[in-house]
Amino acid sequence: MDLTGERFGKLTVTGDSSLRDKNGVILWDCRCDCGGGIRATRRQLVSGNAASCGCVPKKNAPTGAAEDLTGRKFGELTVLRRAPEKRNGRVCWECRCSCGNVCTVPALRLKNGHTQSCGCKRHAASNNRRDLTGQRFGRLTVLGEAKERGAADKIAWRCRCDCGNEVSVISGSLLRGRTKSCGCLNREKIAKMHDHMHYQDDTCIERLGRVFSDAQENSAGFRGLFLTKNGKYRAMITFRKVHYVLGYFNTFDEAVQARLEAEEKLHAGYLNAFERYGKRAEADPAWREANPFFYSVARINGEFQITTNGV
Repeated sequence: MDLTGERFGKLTVTGDSSLRDKNGVILWDCRCDCGGGIRATRRQLVSGNAASCGCVPKKNAPTGAAEDLTGRKFGELTVLRRAPEKRNGRVCWECRCSCGNVCTVPALRLKNGHTQSCGCKRHAASNNRRDLTGQRFGRLTVLGEAKERGAADKIAWRCRCDCGNEVSVISGSLLRGRTKSCGCLNREKIAKMHDHMHYQDDTCIERLGRVFSDAQENSAGFRGLFLTKNGKYRAMITFRKVHYVLGYFNTFDEAVQARLEAEEKLHAGYLNAFERYGKRAEADPAWREANPFFYSVARINGEFQITTNGV
C-alpha cells in the first residue's frame, strides 16, 4: 500500500525510503510539521507509535500509555478504564462488549482493529452455531445443545444413541463423521473381530502369525533390537506375555541372527505345533477331548526348551 501523502499525527509520508527494517518491512520517509524527519513502518504509523519526529514528548510517558482511550468505541467494544496490569509490557484497557461481557484488551489491538469484540462475534459466525437439533449422525439423534461446552470452548450437543445411552458430542465430530454412536458401535466391531480370531493360552493365532511375518523394524534397525548406551545391541523377544532377553551383541548382524533364531523357535514353532495338533484333533475328536493343546517354554542355560503335544 502506497502511503505517500498520508498524514499520521504531525507526520506526512513523503515516500518509500527503499530501506527495510530488521524484519524486512518497508520503512517510509516522513516529514514532521516542525521540519524534522524520521523513517517508520506502516504499523508504527497506523498504531500511533510514530506520530512525530520526537519533537512532541508523550504526555503520559511515565504510564506507558500514548493516549487515554476511556469512552472510545472500537467495533463492539467500549473502553471503560485502564486495566491495572500490563500484558507483555503493553498497556491494556477494560472494555465492555455490546453483548454485555467485560474483557481486557491491549491498546495496540484496539487501535489496529485486531480486536473488536469479546469473542462473541467470532463464535456467532462459526459453524459451531449451526443448529443440529433433530438431525441424525450414524446411530446418534441430536436432542439439543448441551449445557456444558466441549474442548476449546466448542459447542457440544446432547445426543441419544439407538442403544438408549446419551452422550455429549461437539459439532465437528458429528459433522465430520468421527462420532457415530455412544461407543457401542466400536464395541460391536471389536467383538466381531474377536469372533474371527482363535485364542489359545491367551495367544491370538492370527496375530502371532502377523507379528512373525510382517513385524515392522524399530529405531535400532530390526524388530526386537535395542541399541544400548555402550554401543551394544540388546536382542529381546516376547512370547505369551513373557519377555526374554536373548543377549547383548557387539554387531548388528549377530543380534539379528539371535532374534531370528528365537522367532523360529517360539513363534514359528508354536504355529507349526498348533497346526499339527489341529489336524490330529480333527481326525480324532476323542483324542482331542482327552488331550488339550499345550505348548510349554522353558529357558535353560540360554537355550529354549519346548514341550508340546503338537507333534
